[in-house]
Amino acid sequence: MQNNSPQDKVALVTGGAQRLGAVIAARLHSAGMRLVVHYRSSDDAAHTLQDSLNKKRKESVVLVKGELLDVDKCRHLVNQCIQTFGRLDVIVNNASTFHPTPVGDTTTDEWESLMGINLRAPFFLVQEAAPELKKNRGCVVNMADVYGRMPLKDHIVYSTAKAGLIALTRALATELAPNVRVNAVAPGAILWPEGDGNELAHQRLVSNTPLKRIGSPDEIADAVLFLVTGAGFTSGHVLPVDGGRSV
Repeated sequence: MQNNSPQDKVALVTGGAQRLGAVIAARLHSAGMRLVVHYRSSDDAAHTLQDSLNKKRKESVVLVKGELLDVDKCRHLVNQCIQTFGRLDVIVNNASTFHPTPVGDTTTDEWESLMGINLRAPFFLVQEAAPELKKNRGCVVNMADVYGRMPLKDHIVYSTAKAGLIALTRALATELAPNVRVNAVAPGAILWPEGDGNELAHQRLVSNTPLKRIGSPDEIADAVLFLVTGAGFTSGHVLPVDGGRSV
């Protein structure tokens, strides 16, 4: 944003109802932004987040439910931002799906789902929003992953999709310049996947992290806020927030 002040700017956060997305949404809101929070199925969490944030600032958060594998939903999301708040300044492409896809056992449906949510949806959402973002000199933050640079065994499709998102970040930064900045955050271990109780694997990962701990959602939200409001001369950059693992 040419004026990097977040006051009254409008941000769209995909997958923003819970876990990391909810923390990012709350951080942008606390900085003064109005929000459109997208979610797919987490109705209770989405409404709890909306109620909490709207109590702090009335009518500052709206929800949009939808499946991002449907490209038409991308158009609807952008239109909802403009119809509700009259503008769109920031997109945080946080929505993601993650599960193993070992070579030999991966189906075309799994390929389409992982590629669709992690790579295709961010592209088509930004494409739909590009005219509005250019008009407002806005920005995009994509949520990449350390595994986009260091593939995770048995997760080849997810790793490939995140590698594609890193390439997309750099390509969009070129395509949308000079009016729109596009960057990414590449988290390391932040939250263990739901239902993942493999303590030995967790300990091994932490031991291989130079800072010897996992990160917190707040640290990712801080990085996103920095790229939105404090990095006016930064575009096409992928910011690792991984405790040093990428070193």
